[in-house]
Amino acid sequence: MALSVGVFGLGYVGSVSAACFASMGHKVTGVDVSRAKVEMMDSGRTPIIEARMTALVAEAHRAGLLHATTDATAAVLNSEVSFVCVGTPSLKNGKLDLSHLERVAREIGAAIRQTKSPHVFVLRSTVLPGTTETVVLPILEKESGKKCGRDFTVCYNPEFMREGSAVADFLNPPYTILGASDTSHLAPLRELYKNTPGALYETTIPVAEMVKYFSNCYHALKVGFANEMGTMCKHLGVDAHAVTKIFTSDTKLNISAAYLFPGFAFGGSCLPKDLRAITYKAKELDLKLPLLESLMPSNAEHVDRAVEMVMNTGKKKIAQLGLSFKAGTDDLRESPQVQLIKRLIGEGLDIKVWDEDVSLGRLVGSNRQYIEEVIPHIGAVLSADLEGVLSTAEVVILGNKSASKDQLAKYLRPEHIVIDLIHLDKTLRPEGARTYEGICW
Repeated sequence: MALSVGVFGLGYVGSVSAACFASMGHKVTGVDVSRAKVEMMDSGRTPIIEARMTALVAEAHRAGLLHATTDATAAVLNSEVSFVCVGTPSLKNGKLDLSHLERVAREIGAAIRQTKSPHVFVLRSTVLPGTTETVVLPILEKESGKKCGRDFTVCYNPEFMREGSAVADFLNPPYTILGASDTSHLAPLRELYKNTPGALYETTIPVAEMVKYFSNCYHALKVGFANEMGTMCKHLGVDAHAVTKIFTSDTKLNISAAYLFPGFAFGGSCLPKDLRAITYKAKELDLKLPLLESLMPSNAEHVDRAVEMVMNTGKKKIAQLGLSFKAGTDDLRESPQVQLIKRLIGEGLDIKVWDEDVSLGRLVGSNRQYIEEVIPHIGAVLSADLEGVLSTAEVVILGNKSASKDQLAKYLRPEHIVIDLIHLDKTLRPEGARTYEGICW
């Protein structure tokens, strides 16, 4: 079913969205304050330089499916859905400039006052979580005199288009994300995107807003990481192309979802040691690699956050389940769980520790020596009795996955405060405690 669509803002995102929706058979009206852009699109010419746009705009115009105007009210009154694609640039202090968005919201809100049937407002501009519901929606209700959810609906639909391949990215996206306070509001958008390949996710508006930032910040991180590692390769006389080719061939750990779920700080015998080695070598070479140098301080901050969470409970009796940096090992080298316990003991808290794989009776060699010589105060609070550890605790810290859901179900009480540092899957989370909080989710 063809829909009538208004697209506000004829920059890269808006122009490509308008042309692509029209190419799908929908009747599209582009809206912009720039008469030059409007005149170009309304005469079948693309207002931006972008691959495939010249042909796409011309064909849609010839088919009578793509027009443009500076009249926002007319665009709203002649459409069922309004997509807002205006810029949200940075101010000097880094804060988003929402003035263009607020202006368009006022114009669309005033036009909605005149509509006879429910209108759909869809934001595509990149905005921080909460913006759509706390900034845009109130403007729309005020200007329209109508109620969201009854007289009109508000959705968020982030874009993932790259300049130079924007049309291809629109028509063949990695996924399509639709955010709304009620999934029933998404019916028109489902229709618009029904033939678009890739997964379609229906979620809340704040989640849809945040996915865009999650994606872009990760892309920036990848670019910075690759550039710093490439710099190290060059200064060490190593073929960066060969290293990268091998590295990116690993889709199990390197180019995958591995390590991308929020959790506790990293530790163990490899990551901290290797980061220190590479950053020390960079200093010897007089190289500044701020991204790599920031990783250890960032990791330490995460331990600080865990300490703060525990201290903020105001409780004194703490049970930590998990001492090694991950379950299934007795390796305590640079375990962030060990660092956390040392800090809590230093704060004067009453700590008891249980780890199925770490007990003085079973430890041998370097790990036993590490406890006895380096962290004997932790050895003194380590117990093999899970029930005993939990029986007097007020706060239960899940430090690794050593305790199973069934084990915890036997001993957790409603008054326990559970702090999850490992981001347990919901199906594995223990029942029984009323208060359950993750360190960063």
